[in-house]
Amino acid sequence: MTEDEGMTYSDAGVDIADSEAATAALLGAVGETDGQTEDSDYAGLIDIGDQYLALATDGVGTKLLVAEALGDYSTVGIDCIAMNANDLVAAGVEPVAFVDYLAIDEPDDATAEQLGTGLADGARTAGVALVGGETAVMPEVVSGLDLAGTCAGLAPKDTVFSGNAAAGDALVGFPSDGIHSNGLTLARKALTKRHDYTDPFPGSDDSRTIGEELLEPTRIYTDLLEPLWSHDTHAAAHVTGGGWTNLLRMGAFRYVITAPFECQPIFELIQTEGNVTDEEMHRTFNMGTGFVAALPSDDAESIVENTDGRIIGHIEEDNTETGSVEIRGLTIEENNS
Repeated sequence: MTEDEGMTYSDAGVDIADSEAATAALLGAVGETDGQTEDSDYAGLIDIGDQYLALATDGVGTKLLVAEALGDYSTVGIDCIAMNANDLVAAGVEPVAFVDYLAIDEPDDATAEQLGTGLADGARTAGVALVGGETAVMPEVVSGLDLAGTCAGLAPKDTVFSGNAAAGDALVGFPSDGIHSNGLTLARKALTKRHDYTDPFPGSDDSRTIGEELLEPTRIYTDLLEPLWSHDTHAAAHVTGGGWTNLLRMGAFRYVITAPFECQPIFELIQTEGNVTDEEMHRTFNMGTGFVAALPSDDAESIVENTDGRIIGHIEEDNTETGSVEIRGLTIEENNS
């Protein structure tokens, strides 16, 4: 890549198309298993009578490398809870319990305490119980540490979202709290070309550093469940890996975004320092909108009156197999390269 060429997530080391192909291969090898009776892009749903038991698993990713560089792991536990709990919310499921898995190369009391603080803070916000976990010391497998977890949820069958949006639906978006826990591989490599994590964040009025801005915890969206349940929510999307293409999980439609939330300054800095195209930014990051729901227009107008959401667009029929997302005239499609 020459200096004039824009950075991509693939150039940074993460190829979304390759990742999805590997996931598909894994699922193909596993095949069908007894008990999973409902398809969901965000959680595994198991029929337990009049309810579904739902499970989601995720980790913090390379945000941990920023925490390591700053010696501050106090917030990444929040990210770990959020990335799991938010996936359950996108399925229409209430998270109830969380179990973590910490892999480390060597034990360190101070780091463990900071991780525990974040997990406890995240659990309180999400309203879940921390029911245990595992710490594995594996110096020949792990360099540093990795933090992941699994969140369990329960939902009456009539509250789970169908996951299928409809042409004519309005799109209600809810703001993010920044970069969340996604796209950090591209963000780190773009920002460290000319900066250190300890450099002042441009435009900050509170002496915040670039690293601290990157560590801003992922917003937890469990407070949206009640209003989403009380309206005719067809589907929802947690905007994480794949950026705005996550909306395509709701169906192969044309998602027309006319009023997205404004991007936080961190995204502008990443794009400038990495010379990243608008398309790549929206295919990688949440760009200020962390959660989206598809509802009939009347329900959409009602739900924004009692939440911090707003109507950001609508859904139209699409004549392609995969669908597309159009943001103020910019078309974002799945990256199949």
